[in-house]
Amino acid sequence: MGWFRRLREGIQTATRNKKEAPEGLWYQCKECKETSTMKELKENFFKCPSCNYHVRISSRDYFSLLFDGSYDEFFGNLRAKDMLGFSDLKPYPKRLEETIKKTRLSEAMTVAKGKVNKRPLVVAAMDFNFIGGSMGSVVGEKISLAIDHCLEHRIPLIIISKSGGARMMEAAFSLMQMAKTAAKLTLLARAGIPYFSMLTDPTTGGVTASYAMLGDINFAEPKALIGFAGPRVIRETIKRDLPEGFQTAEFLLESGFLDNVVDRKDLKEYISDLLYLFDEKNRVLTTDMDGL
Repeated sequence: MGWFRRLREGIQTATRNKKEAPEGLWYQCKECKETSTMKELKENFFKCPSCNYHVRISSRDYFSLLFDGSYDEFFGNLRAKDMLGFSDLKPYPKRLEETIKKTRLSEAMTVAKGKVNKRPLVVAAMDFNFIGGSMGSVVGEKISLAIDHCLEHRIPLIIISKSGGARMMEAAFSLMQMAKTAAKLTLLARAGIPYFSMLTDPTTGGVTASYAMLGDINFAEPKALIGFAGPRVIRETIKRDLPEGFQTAEFLLESGFLDNVVDRKDLKEYISDLLYLFDEKNRVLTTDMDGL
C-alpha cells in the first residue's frame, strides 16, 4: 500500500517492537571508512578487512593473540597516588577513579606471563584508553617489577608500547620513570636476558625516549605513529612541510630506527622466532660451534 493511501486512511505502523541493531555489531574503519562486522574484524586479528588498518586494541587482546592459552597477570594491585595534589579540569584522584571504573583497568600498563608456542614470555602491554596510555609512577614500577621477575626466572620480556608520553598529573615523578626503566633494562641486558620492544599506534613522548627504543629488537605494527613530539607540533616549530609518511613505522624502518614492521597476523610467529633465536641453549650451541 502506498504511503499516501496509508496517510489518507490514517493507517500507522507500530514501531515499539522494532528491533534495533545491537551496539558493537559494526565497525567503520578510520582509514578507508569501509564498514565491516565486529566478527569479521576479530577474525582478521582486529584489522580492517578492506585496507589492513590495525585497530587499537587492549593489553588483554594482545595477551589473547600471543599466549598459547592461559596466562597469569601480575601487579594488578598497584594504584597511582596523587602526590602533588594535582588538579586540571578535575582533581587527579577523581580522574583516576573514573578511568578505573570506565576501563576496568588498574593502570595504563598490564603485565602477564604465559607461553608463546610453548616458550615462556613476560608481556607488559599498555592501554591507550587509560589516560592516553600515559607513563606514570605505577607504569614505571610495573616495568621494574616485571624485570625483577624476568631476572629471577630468566624469562625474556616484551613491552608493547601505546602511549601519549609522560603523565603530566605526576610531573617529575613521571619523568623519573624514564631513567628508572632504562636502568632496570640495563640489568636485564647484563644478565643476557632478551628484551623486545614492540611499538604500536601511537608511541610518543617520554615512552619513545626511554624503554620503547631500548630493545634488543625494536619492531612496530604497520603505520603506527612513532615519535617524540607530534607532527603538528614539529611542523609549527620548524615552519616546514614534513616528509610524506613522517613518523610512521615504515618511515622509521627505512631510516634505521626500527628493526622490522610486523603485521598483527604474523605477530605470534615472529615473536616465537625471536624467542628461539635468542634462546640461551641456542646461543651456547652457536658459540661452541664457532669455537670449533
